[in-house]
Order: sequence, then C-alpha cells, then structure tokens
Amino acid sequence: MSTENEGNAVPPAPSAPPVPVASPTASPQDSAPDGNAPTAPLPPVPQGAPGAPEQGMAPMAQAPAGPPEAMHASGPAPDAHQPYGGPAPEGSWPPPPPATPSYADGSDGAGAGWGASYQQPAPKPRSGRGGLVAAVLVAALVAGGLGGGLGYTLAKDNDSSGSTTVSASDSSASQVKRAPGTIAGVAARALPSTVTIEAESTSGEGGTGTGFVFDTQGHIVTNNHVVAEAVDGGKLTATFPSGKKYDAEVVGHAQGYDVAVIKLKDAPSDLKPLALGDSDKVAVGDETIAIGAPFGLSNTVTTGIISAKNRPVASSDGSSSSKASYMSALQTDASINPGNSGGPLLNASGAVIGINSAIQSSSSGGFGSGQSGSIGLGFAIPINQAKYVAQQLIKTGKPVYAKIGASVSLEDSTDGAKITDQGAAGAAAVESDGPAADAGLKPGDVIIKLDDNVIDSGPTLIGEIWTHKPGDKVKVTYKRGGQEHTVDLTLGSRSGDS
Repeated sequence: MSTENEGNAVPPAPSAPPVPVASPTASPQDSAPDGNAPTAPLPPVPQGAPGAPEQGMAPMAQAPAGPPEAMHASGPAPDAHQPYGGPAPEGSWPPPPPATPSYADGSDGAGAGWGASYQQPAPKPRSGRGGLVAAVLVAALVAGGLGGGLGYTLAKDNDSSGSTTVSASDSSASQVKRAPGTIAGVAARALPSTVTIEAESTSGEGGTGTGFVFDTQGHIVTNNHVVAEAVDGGKLTATFPSGKKYDAEVVGHAQGYDVAVIKLKDAPSDLKPLALGDSDKVAVGDETIAIGAPFGLSNTVTTGIISAKNRPVASSDGSSSSKASYMSALQTDASINPGNSGGPLLNASGAVIGINSAIQSSSSGGFGSGQSGSIGLGFAIPINQAKYVAQQLIKTGKPVYAKIGASVSLEDSTDGAKITDQGAAGAAAVESDGPAADAGLKPGDVIIKLDDNVIDSGPTLIGEIWTHKPGDKVKVTYKRGGQEHTVDLTLGSRSGDS
C-alpha cells in the first residue's frame, strides 16, 4: 500500500507557527459590493433587523491521491529489485505507484487558498413596484419603532423582576479543568510536550511538521521527511505551544523507517517526555488522539479510532529521486493532514502508540489547489518500532535494519514477494552465506508468509521484516515449483541508509 507523505508541493515555511492567545481575534468585516449599477439608497435598518449575511467557510484544499503507496520528500531512487541491505540500481525505484497519498507534515506544504473573502451579492435593479416596496418598508419601520418603544417601556417598568438566565461563576476557558481520562484531559497533558518543527534547506526551501519530547536531554522524535531539508546545513527550529522557540540539530535520521531524532540546543531543564505505550497491544476500535500542525495550524488535536493494524504502506513524495519508506502501519481515521507528520498518535490514556507519518488522499486536489487532505485514512509508525530506531539513532547516529539477504521484486503483486534472478548492480540475488542462503532460499522462490503474516508483495515483506530486530528468528513460508515450503531464518543486519 502506498500513501502520500502529506503533500507534494512544499510551500515556504511560515516565519513562526501560530501561538495560542488568551483572547479570540476580531472577525473580519464584510466588504461592500462594488461594480454594480447605481441604486436608490434604502432607509436604515432598525436595531434587531437581520444583519449582513455571514461570511462562509472557504473549502479545504485537497490533493492527488491513490492506492496504498505513499510519497516521500527526497532521496535517490532505488532499483525495483533492491536487496535488503544492498544499494539499489538507479532509475527503477520506487516502482511507479498506481496513486500516492501524501505525507502528514508541512514538508508537503500548506496549500494556498485557505479562505476566500465573502462577496456580497449585487443589489437587484429597482422594478416598477418600487413605490409599493418603499411603502411596505416604511410601515415596517414604523411598526418596529412602536414595538421597540413599547418593549423598552415594559422592560423599564419590570426592571425589578429577577432574570431567568444563569451565569457561570468563571467563564475563563483557562480555568476549566477536565478529568484525566477525557480527551481534553489527555490533550492538556500531552500538548506541552509536542513541538512544531520548521525545517529549511540552504536554498530556503522547507516546510512544517511535528515532533514530541522523547527524553529529558532534549531529544525530539519526528519523521525523517520532516527534517530532510535541514540535514545538510539547513536550519531547524522547534516551537512549543507556550511560544518558546529553540534552534535544533539533527542527531540521526532513518530514511527507510521514516524516523528521525533532533536535539534542542540549550534545552530547558523542565522537559516532560511523553509516556510510550505498547503498539503490539493495540486493538482495532481503540480510541486514538492525534496532535500536530496540519497546514501550519500548530497544536491541533483530532480524534478517531484504530481502523486497522499491520497495514503495509510504502510512502514517498512521488519524485523520481525519492526512495520509499516502508512500514507495517497502524491505520487510523483520526484527521491527519499535511503538518501532522512526526506528531504523536496517542491512546485513550495519553500514551504514544505511533508516529503519524502518511495519509491516503483523494485523487484530485480540487478548488485550484494540489494540496492533499484527510479522507480518514491515516497511517502511523508503531511506537515499538520507532522507539528502537530512535534509540539506535541517539546511540550511533545511524539506523540499523534487519534483512534476509535476498533481493525481491517491488512490483505490485498479490501473489507474494518473488526473489529476483539478479540483485542490485549485478550482484547475486541471494547473498552467499546470508540468512536467505543459509535457509535454502533461491532465486525464483516466492515468499508468501512471514511467521503468521500474509505477504502479498515485496514492499509488504520489507515492512514486516523491519518490524523485527537483527538476530530475530522468523518462520518463512515460500512457494517453489507450485509446492509450499516452510523454513526458519535468523535475520541479519545492515547499518545505514546507503
């Protein structure tokens, strides 16, 4: 399955993400119509008469989408027969996705056209019945004046009577407390430990994403595609909901896993890491809470459920130079949009169960924008896998991948993962003395199961292998000559993304 990494076009990063304020802002004034034929002025409307029409909400931008294949931000394109752990030939990776959903981060960019000013309809020309209309209007005004006068007199005479309305003792929202188990309670605890990340390359390109506090030393976990622009000498900042902004640097990034760790410079001493849950114990139907900065709207909270588990997803930005990331994802219908990438997916108790990474988007942007948006199909990297990757990045700065030591086809298929006849750059399809060779696997074998998980394609196999650690023992079921065979295999390791 492929998904877009929330948006393809990357707009300029905002100078600073929105910061919550204590009081609401004033609403814009409706503009007067212009360019219309002159008309006779109407008498003033009395107090209490209907006012100007309300300003409508502008439609949300949408973007191209497609099947389960996601879109990445950058990186050289690998070959369609990439061995686990070996470099991929140029020009054939990732395989052309039937359609691509988008990332959940601002690297995908916030689309233009968030709102359009309200255009008041032009006044209609006066008709031959204008005299009658004017007479009726005058009568209405007189009646309105009489009613207003009588109402004021009656109200004044009965001013001593008690009011039937009841006022809250404290209308300040900041004073309202919520029980710990409620969504509001979870959000209140988690928001202070999330950040809006702005990444900018040396050429000024970049976007906005999200991250969350991983430890008290100032490490922040996010997606690789969120910080990719700032890896080679770019600028990186992280802003907390309080408005405090810190410069940051990339500690390590894993393109294949789509996980990265950054560290705050001059990190405060009062950081509160988010509690990590157990993604293996998540069940379909469990409540979810997503936090992020969709379309640059920092500190946004959305809710949903776990829609599916172990969803094979290959995410990419769709560019010819991009490598795909693979995950056996948690699927959620919590609203995830560009800018949510890297943010935490929480369970009902507030523990992190995943990192929001990609979305399946609709096939057309619409409304004059190519920006993708949520259609209720979001995908998160399970936290058990992300935690392992983050710890490796903090320790060594490089990711470590599990591998079987065989090159498999990445073409769309429903029959399994076929071991190719030849590996990358002319190498052997099955590494000599590698895990696959030791288990007796050969070119042409089609792997159909890994443990109890059905394998329908090469990308699905990669995602499942990468949920394991090097040294793990797995059971591989494959077909050869129409016959099924099952062997035990001990996974090898590969360090780095190259």
